[in-house]
Amino acid sequence: MQTPDEIIHQPVRLKIMAALNTLETGQWLEFVALRSIVQATDGNLGAHLATLETAGYVLLKKDFAARKPRTRACLSRAGREAFNRYVIALQAILMPQNVDAEAWESKRDSHE
Repeated sequence: MQTPDEIIHQPVRLKIMAALNTLETGQWLEFVALRSIVQATDGNLGAHLATLETAGYVLLKKDFAARKPRTRACLSRAGREAFNRYVIALQAILMPQNVDAEAWESKRDSHE
């Protein structure tokens, strides 16, 4: 069984990856908006983005808008693929292959 990617598995990085995965390929999200979504401090978000950038999962673009520094982020192709593998790995853990899908859904629905 494939294990979840440890880089993505950290809670703040998982939120970052999930937020960026909702964007179209090549679409960028501003740091301030991402900070609001993941509920992290500037320093915490910056450190986690640096980790994801080093792993090749996130692209960062730093420039100026109206004379103010601006940082934007988007998922790289490798990041999107890694996030998809992560989701598949979690699904495999949550619903093993030898479990009947209908029985699993029925059991899950009975707990809601």
